[in-house]
Amino acid sequence: MAKNGKNHDLSRLSPFDLEDKELVQVIIETPRGSRNKFAYDPRQNVFEVKRVLPSGMTFPYEFGFVPSTKAEDGDPTDVLVLMDEPASPGCLVKCRLVGAIEGVQIDNQKGKKIRNDRLLGIERSTHEYAQVMDIKDLDKKLLQELGNFFVNYHEMEGKRYEVLGLCGAKNALKLLKKTIR
Repeated sequence: MAKNGKNHDLSRLSPFDLEDKELVQVIIETPRGSRNKFAYDPRQNVFEVKRVLPSGMTFPYEFGFVPSTKAEDGDPTDVLVLMDEPASPGCLVKCRLVGAIEGVQIDNQKGKKIRNDRLLGIERSTHEYAQVMDIKDLDKKLLQELGNFFVNYHEMEGKRYEVLGLCGAKNALKLLKKTIR
């Protein structure tokens, strides 16, 4: 709790590191390897279990959001963070953007299309991904698998997810800046 007795709302932190503006701050919601999908509830300042993935399906990497952003789907901007070890829900991770999976989600019942890009970040002190500076440095098979994860993930919710393409670090930063509030 803050000194004034009020809880801090993690969704209102700065989107960028205060000392190094090249680094994006990401609040981890769901750790790699988890079947539980956690989501931050700013009204209660807690992480809640939103759903449980079916047996055999887990989050491939850390999944979180950039504070002080609002994407077209009404939620903070999503980031998939590649790092050496899983992080805990609520953990602040500072990372460099290396690209994005550009996509749309489609509600099968309403037919409504909503842009839902997934930024890709590399945690700043990683060893395994230290040489990755742009999406082109990642294996194409890995990127295909990440796209497939989001397709399957949305399908479970009665929605479709279509990967429109991939973009590099500069365009990922532009996508992020459009969502800062």
